[in-house]
Amino acid sequence: MSNALAIAAATATLRNILQQGVTADPDLNDATVTIQPLDKARGTNTANQLNLFLYQIQRNAAWVSMDMPRQLLPGESGFAPLPLNLWYLVTAFGRNDDADNSAQPFGHHLLGTAMSVLHDHPVLSAADIVTATQTLLPASDLDQQIERIRITFQPLSVEEVYRLWTGFATQYRLSAAYELAVTLIESTRAARTPVPALTRGRNDQGFDAQANLLPPLPGLLAIVPPNRQPSAGLNDAVTITGYHLDGSNVSVRFNHALWSAPVDVKPDAGATATQLTVTIPDDPTTWPAGFYAVEVQVQRPGETFLRTTNQLALSIAPRITLAHTSTATANQAYTVTNTVTSVPDIWPSQRAALLFGDQEIAAPDHPAQTGTLTFVADNVAAGDYLVRLRVDGVDSPLVNRGVTPPMFDPTQKVTVP
Repeated sequence: MSNALAIAAATATLRNILQQGVTADPDLNDATVTIQPLDKARGTNTANQLNLFLYQIQRNAAWVSMDMPRQLLPGESGFAPLPLNLWYLVTAFGRNDDADNSAQPFGHHLLGTAMSVLHDHPVLSAADIVTATQTLLPASDLDQQIERIRITFQPLSVEEVYRLWTGFATQYRLSAAYELAVTLIESTRAARTPVPALTRGRNDQGFDAQANLLPPLPGLLAIVPPNRQPSAGLNDAVTITGYHLDGSNVSVRFNHALWSAPVDVKPDAGATATQLTVTIPDDPTTWPAGFYAVEVQVQRPGETFLRTTNQLALSIAPRITLAHTSTATANQAYTVTNTVTSVPDIWPSQRAALLFGDQEIAAPDHPAQTGTLTFVADNVAAGDYLVRLRVDGVDSPLVNRGVTPPMFDPTQKVTVP
């Protein structure tokens, strides 16, 4: 990886590219490329001259919080590199400062050639860097940097130009600005490499309460719908895992934004301190599809009051049956009318849409709670289309995850002849 010599190596490489590119023009074969401050650049030189001045350095926003990619074992951590964008001003001085008005304007010719060279050379390749640094800066390792260095033209406003040149109290010369990004200077601090853990908790069973690694109060870790589905449905048994869930008066509290008050459901038989199962009530008119906040209430042994766990989110998906009709239109296209029956019902304030293949068709106005919606898809070509109903961001199940490998549910498909 590149080190503290990266800035000097980048400057040397850019200078070498310009030197070779500009002097390839027979009219500019006397040109030299210098790297002086603006007020000292010209000096007594009267030949064609380009000056490459590094006038600003900024941290690269994309790399500033990233770790240097490296091979780290679990538990080890490295330190982020110093990512820098380098800003250069390329200034042209024509032969004899273009004093002879009858001669060609060498300054303009020189700057135009330099800009053409950089336009055709947008990246500092590893070969460019090695060629420019093998004599003076062979240890920079800039050629081994994992990120390529790109050369980008940067237009300057009149105000920026004025401030830059007046800061050096010198006469303005025709110039162009370029950015080199990004140079990565690797941190010299050693990575942290803790020794591997031999066991995890008592008897290598991970975190446990006896080791005082869990909070003393009841809490939830996860809610898992059945059959590896992302969402549960009505009458589904969902598994809730956590800790300190044993006790009396255990109930699972569900809350939905459309409800005026939460609903408590008793868990199924067989609950333990770390896991319980609860069945979603099969009540399609009262339990809408969408996202629910779920918590568990439990009276712990020796206590006379209920404790409430943290909340986790659970999505309840609609289950749909489909009926459709197809009407042929011009150009081998069809208008398909889809009648969707949903369980649970769709409430008036809920956002619903039919995902018909790759189309999203918004539901028509439904001022009353309903279990049936009609969607019309226009300009549909013949073929098979997978269909989902999306209610408040939760999709009806499309994939049967209870088999290996998973497969699309054939009942969720519309065939247009």
